[in-house]
Parts: sequence; structure tokens; C-alpha cells
Amino acid sequence: MKILILGANGFIGSNLSAAILAKTDWQIAAMDLATDKLENCFNQERFNFFQGDITVHQDWISEHIQACDVVLPLVAIATPASYVQNPLRVFELDFEANIQVIRQCVQYGKRVIFPSTSEVYGMCPDAEFDEETSCLVTGPIEKERWIYSTSKQLLDRVIYAYGKHQNLSYTLFRPFNWYGPRLDNILNPKPGASRVLTQFIGNILRGEDIMLVNGGEQQRCFAYIDDCVTALLKIIENPNNVASNRIFNIGNPHENLSIRGLAELLIKLIKMFPKYAEFAAKTKLVTIDAEKYYGAGYQDVSLRVPSIQRAAKYLDWKPETSLEVGLRKTLEFYLQ
Repeated sequence: MKILILGANGFIGSNLSAAILAKTDWQIAAMDLATDKLENCFNQERFNFFQGDITVHQDWISEHIQACDVVLPLVAIATPASYVQNPLRVFELDFEANIQVIRQCVQYGKRVIFPSTSEVYGMCPDAEFDEETSCLVTGPIEKERWIYSTSKQLLDRVIYAYGKHQNLSYTLFRPFNWYGPRLDNILNPKPGASRVLTQFIGNILRGEDIMLVNGGEQQRCFAYIDDCVTALLKIIENPNNVASNRIFNIGNPHENLSIRGLAELLIKLIKMFPKYAEFAAKTKLVTIDAEKYYGAGYQDVSLRVPSIQRAAKYLDWKPETSLEVGLRKTLEFYLQ
């Protein structure tokens, strides 16, 4: 099998590429703007990488879509600060660039595995979000945070329609707060420039206070990347078409923690690393208003819990890694 991964140097793409090379005999054609997360892949003959831009090198993309079996268009802006500060760029990359890839998958009859997002559920009132029955509820237009969610949701709907009316073979997967090695650059000091876990690690290492938006009372379910990549491998393999034309939440509903609780746990764990224990001991948690931190277009969600019954039924998958174990592994990657 030959897999095309666009955005291979991202968090999901780099971890997935490494797992494919380690656990399968599949070939990978990959593209991204950078290579820093792929250092362990370049010594593999089955890894063919092209350094390029999805919005520029469209001939290369078209050629490799035609030559592959499965396409994973993983290119996206996925940091909340960007949704508010640069919403048009989010739409241009997350929707407009990816819809071109989807249309070529339809044209050439290729299977596509598309990364939706847990954010499509928005402010859904359900206790657990179900892929097929939960409503997708977002805020008013002036809350620009939702441009990411609605860009992804519109792609979900277009892909579904192509599957129903033009026989596109697809799988949509919705990550719920995946974390682990290669997540973001912890050395980037810009507030909101990375996702919450790496932002907090960076705050601690730089001797900064941790800013808790609206007190950090909002809760998230955190899933370790190795567990999630295992689900992706099952989706790609797709024995007896069990994943075909389905949507899967991929997350860990049993590791539901407030953002404040995450900060407290990180401080506790980093204290176990002698080189950084002093920094962790001095870290303070400071409440900050969401509008002051992100800007006027931000709106938050208090709870986001996935139902993973469909992944269990069709993929025979469930998460195995506890949050504390996963965070220890993540910290070992970044700190050792």
C-alpha cells in the first residue's frame, strides 16, 4: 500500500509516519514545509519526502494522488489564537487548500482519510459527543474562534456528500486533545502560539506564570498520541472496509481534566526532573480573561467528551495510556 501524507511534519503526520515505517511495509509519499520532526524517517527507503507548500506545489500533489492508494491531507492551522488573530488564513489553508485535494481524490477514485476535529461539536449540550447523532453547535459570527470549527465541518459535509453521491471512499476522524512527543515547539514564547500542553510546559521552563483563561475551569479529554496512531493504522488498513464512509471520534473519555488540573499536574511532574524542579516550584497559576488573552472574537467550551463506541465496535480500539503515564513520556521527550 502507498500512503500520501500532506502535512507529514506536523504532530499527527510525524508520529503516524514513524509508526507506519516501524510497524508496516507500506510506502509513504510525504510533503511539508519543514522536516524537523521527521529525523527518524529519512533513513527509510519507503519514505519519499518532498519539501513544499500545499498551496504552491499542486502538480506534485496531483501526481502523487494518482500514484497512491490512500490520501491523508493533514495540513491545517490548529492553534486557537490563530482562529481569532488570522481567521482568513485559517479558512484559506484549512478549507480552501484541502478542498482541492478532496476533489482530486474524487476525480481519481482514491480513498481519503480526513482529520476533522472535536471542535465541530462546538457547544453541543450532549454529555458525550456522538459522531452520527450529536448536533454541531457554534457561536455567533463575531466570535471568530469558530471559523476553524466551521471550516472543518463544511469539509466533513462535502466529503460525506461526495461519498453518498459520487462514490468517494472516505473516513473522517475527530481528534480529541491528542498530546505527546512532537506536539509543538515548547521554546516558542508567544502566548497562544502552541496548544495548551506545550504552552504550559514552555511557561514553566521559562520561569513564567501560567495564564489560565477564565480560570482554567473548562474541561478536556486528553488522549496520548501512540494510542491515537494505533487507531489511525487500523483506519488505513481498513480490513473488510470496516472504516469506509464512517466517522470516528478518537479520544480518551476517561481522562477528563480541567485545564487548571492539567497545569497543576504538569507542575507536579516537572518537579520530578531535577534540572527543572526549581522552575516548577516557582510557577504560579494566574487567571486571565479570555478576551484579554485571545481577543474579542474568542468563545470557549466548558466540556468536550467523546463517545468512542463506534471506534470500539468497528476498529476494535480503545485508548490504553493514562494521562499521567502519557504526560511522563511527553516530558521525557522534551526535557531529556
